[in-house]
Amino acid sequence: MSALLDIRELDLTLAGRPPVRLLRRASLQVSAGQIVGLVGESGAGKTMVSRVVLGIAPANARVTHGAVVFDGRDITHLSERQRRHLLGREIAFIPQNPMTALNPVERIGPQITDVLRMHLGLGHAAAHDRALALLREVHLREPERMLRQYPHELSGGMRQRVLIAIAFACKPKLVIADEPTTALDVTVQKQILQLIRELQRNSGTAILFITHDLGVVAKLCDHVTVMHGGRVLESAPAAQLFASPAHDYTRALFAATPRFDRPADELKPIPAALTQQLSEEAHALDARDAR
Repeated sequence: MSALLDIRELDLTLAGRPPVRLLRRASLQVSAGQIVGLVGESGAGKTMVSRVVLGIAPANARVTHGAVVFDGRDITHLSERQRRHLLGREIAFIPQNPMTALNPVERIGPQITDVLRMHLGLGHAAAHDRALALLREVHLREPERMLRQYPHELSGGMRQRVLIAIAFACKPKLVIADEPTTALDVTVQKQILQLIRELQRNSGTAILFITHDLGVVAKLCDHVTVMHGGRVLESAPAAQLFASPAHDYTRALFAATPRFDRPADELKPIPAALTQQLSEEAHALDARDAR
């Protein structure tokens, strides 16, 4: 069975003197109904992968090799109008920071109903009823009152639930979640992860879950892709990757992850020699592909 999202040997290059290569032959697949974790350190290229899929890569960045295929269609170079019909309806996004993602001068109601009216063609009353149902699905109390509130009147966890409701509003085939629990406290993080899993199971939506938290990946994801320096180093089913990681970098990530059953003085940073090796491999790849 072909993948719902198939990213094929993607190169993303930032224009400049010299140009900067942000992604290096990056490949990953997400099948229908699957949750795929995309993990790595800050700067690994995780968010850049999602931005290419969403069509919001930096203005001076260009895809110089490879393709993004979604549901059998090449969406790498869609026009803005074509992508507008795709985003929200078939591909949705849960951003990292709920404190800044909502429009601060607009009530919650229109921020949900506008999506429903644009993509599903619902009338005002039908969109209002659907918005109430969505807020109930994400376990928010007094949804009628909440539709009349502004974002600043909600807590961070409540705002993130609203953003999740918007993402799932049109029952998209794929949701991209870019570290959606980073700005939340630990107890709220757990609730949000449970909510995403519940909605995913009920809807069958596929999720590309971007994170640096291996604990989250272990609990949530079916498959894991590991990135470093714009490259995919390893990709495997979650159970297999945690039981027997194949790449030295993946093993180093596991060793560097804090654990409650391991004293803090036993934490092992990623070895400098390994980081240097990966950097040299990336430069060698750049030199080879430049020829």
